[in-house]
Amino acid sequence: MKIGVPKEIKTLEFRVGMTPAGVLEVIHDGHEVIVETNAGAGIGVSDADYEAVGAKVVGTAKEVFDQAEMIVKVKEPQLNECAMLRPDQVLFTYLHLAPDPAQTKALIESGTTAIAYETVTAKDGSLPLLTPMSEVAGRLSIQAGAYALQKANGGCGKLLGGVPGVQPANVLVIGGGVSGANAADMAVGLGANVTILDRSLPRLRQLDDIWGGRVHTVYSTKHAVEELSMQSDLIIGAVLIPGAAAPKLVTAQNVKDMQAGTVLVDISIDQGGCFETSRATTHADPTYVVDDVVHYCVANMPGAVPRTSTFALTNATLPFVKSLANLGWVNALKADPHLANGLNVHAGHVNYEAVARDLGYDYLSAEDALKTA
Repeated sequence: MKIGVPKEIKTLEFRVGMTPAGVLEVIHDGHEVIVETNAGAGIGVSDADYEAVGAKVVGTAKEVFDQAEMIVKVKEPQLNECAMLRPDQVLFTYLHLAPDPAQTKALIESGTTAIAYETVTAKDGSLPLLTPMSEVAGRLSIQAGAYALQKANGGCGKLLGGVPGVQPANVLVIGGGVSGANAADMAVGLGANVTILDRSLPRLRQLDDIWGGRVHTVYSTKHAVEELSMQSDLIIGAVLIPGAAAPKLVTAQNVKDMQAGTVLVDISIDQGGCFETSRATTHADPTYVVDDVVHYCVANMPGAVPRTSTFALTNATLPFVKSLANLGWVNALKADPHLANGLNVHAGHVNYEAVARDLGYDYLSAEDALKTA
């Protein structure tokens, strides 16, 4: 199989879909890899590094798309990239379709087969290709929030951990999953007063055990969100419904009622955000203010640390890339129902139920799509 790795073009996105180590693995299996020039420059990997392991380096994204049978990326394809996709091609990347009707429409019209990292599952029900980026985003959220809390950046001027004789900042984490737990871990490490909201009592018990009472755990209700948000200095939105748009748990009225200089960091923004006042931002212009509340809503947070993020992501994606290349996408998905859960679009149909529901498309299950593929 010919595998294409284009350079990412989203604003200030420096990650890359495959590292030279991954390229070497698939070439060893008998496949060909075409890499766009400077695709790895943002993580300190040169064209020569790719060529040294046997990749073919080409000058433009169009050459990659024209030659490849499977495209391996990091971020969702931009509309000009969607226009280069073909019906006989496989796209393997993050998609986050539910809040992105334009991209969904473009993928449907392309006829391509689009497999989303974020909906591939594991035997235990976890999301193995989302987990590494959730870990990165969770940890980054506290760094970003701590910086935004500084008075010169619009925040209330509190140091997360305080100092002897001065209270630390109050951090509220909404969602106790992978990103939420990593955010809490960083905030606790910096000495903040941390509360986690979640709707799973078993998960709250688990989180309570992890930190031995150093983190407050609260069952999530509208009342709890309203009450705690007014008391918090930094609020992390870390809510995920796999493949679906994130629920709006913090309302515009909640934001209006918050203390001036409160900071909101919306990790859920890739899926539309969990604050009513959220709108996607970029690393070039990461924050904005609504009702004296600072919002950080960067839609590709892990792109801020692309080297760490790329290696963490490609460690997880490589076995699936190899399976798709070695077996072909149809046989790979038939052999692995967890990988089949990643099928979001094929031959003009939406194959992920939450995406079809949220965007108003007819739903064709992956199982039925595979019958005729």
